[in-house]
Amino acid sequence: MNRTTTSDARKKDTREKIELGGLIVKAGLRYEKRALLLGALIELRQRLERDAGERPRLTALGAEGFGNEGE
Repeated sequence: MNRTTTSDARKKDTREKIELGGLIVKAGLRYEKRALLLGALIELRQRLERDAGERPRLTALGAEGFGNEGE
């Protein structure tokens, strides 16, 4: 039983990572250096903590990028 639970958790984690990587590609950032991407994400996290208005603005921008499928 424990082996199945561990396997399922690993599969779920792997799928999530693949989906997150797909977001990088969809944003047109596939060929950027990893350090730049990580820096941008760290700055985004800091910006979201500072400015409550940033989250809805960026969510709307992302929904537009998905063609509103991500709402």
